[in-house]
Amino acid sequence: MKGTKAGKVMAIFLMVAQIAQVLSLPTTAPAFLWTPHDYGLSYDGAKDMVNYQTISSKDLAKSVFDEAGWSNIVCTGENGHAKVDLALVFIGRKLHSSDLSKNKQQDPILTETLKMSFTSSNFSMAFPYVATSNGEETVQNALVTEFSEKCGQGFGDSLVINDVDKVQEYVAHTMERTEKEKTDVILYSNDGLKELNGGKLEGEILSELVSVLEKSGARYTFLYVSEPYNHGRHGTRAPLARFLEETNTSSSSKTTKCDELCKLKASLLEGLFVAITLLIILISGLCCMMGIDTPSRFETPQE
Repeated sequence: MKGTKAGKVMAIFLMVAQIAQVLSLPTTAPAFLWTPHDYGLSYDGAKDMVNYQTISSKDLAKSVFDEAGWSNIVCTGENGHAKVDLALVFIGRKLHSSDLSKNKQQDPILTETLKMSFTSSNFSMAFPYVATSNGEETVQNALVTEFSEKCGQGFGDSLVINDVDKVQEYVAHTMERTEKEKTDVILYSNDGLKELNGGKLEGEILSELVSVLEKSGARYTFLYVSEPYNHGRHGTRAPLARFLEETNTSSSSKTTKCDELCKLKASLLEGLFVAITLLIILISGLCCMMGIDTPSRFETPQE
């Protein structure tokens, strides 16, 4: 009897531990890197490489420089010319790792552009599980730190652009230069709000950027990293534009609008509350059952 009770208690503890482990798993997002043509780079015929491990932003930056050869691309060499004109880093905000396996995509242009670019390039790498940032360890900070460590003073020009037209102007200006001794790095950080992107989805912006690079004839390498905003900390990683938008909405009207982020938070909290309630009911029921003491023998009724 005691052994049965101990086994039930251990089963309860194991169940709680498993639930806590599932709830504590980090949120992951994918990253894709591709170089359309050879450009004289030695990749040993590597193509469609996939790293299925869950890595951090820092590990991603190291893989981009070491395995993808960006240390030989974006760092200024002592002699010779740059083999690649541009290295473009696109930081998205919409795509999660779980979205890759869904049949119905919220942004089909995004997934189709990534698929076509990945499969049709001379060299390509995929990182399906990159843990989202915690605190200051963002993808942008990890890349900048890795640039500084690998390239030192030899790091080429880098700038942050959030407009496709400005990227097109910069690419055209870059292609006008006859001699290029270093590879320029463009960082395009998408804020995830259609209102600030001219009503365009993230996939449309990515498709336009790839089209601009292809039409310009530039030798380029492209890194797409999805870094959804951390939903667990209010205001820490939320964009300023979203904060202003919510403030204006609340001050102009008394109605509260629940967007995709609000619905996601509500679904997670609802599921968490239901799981906790069911767990409490299960533990209470098992404790009540274990507290019942039924006699093993009954007296013979007297006639």
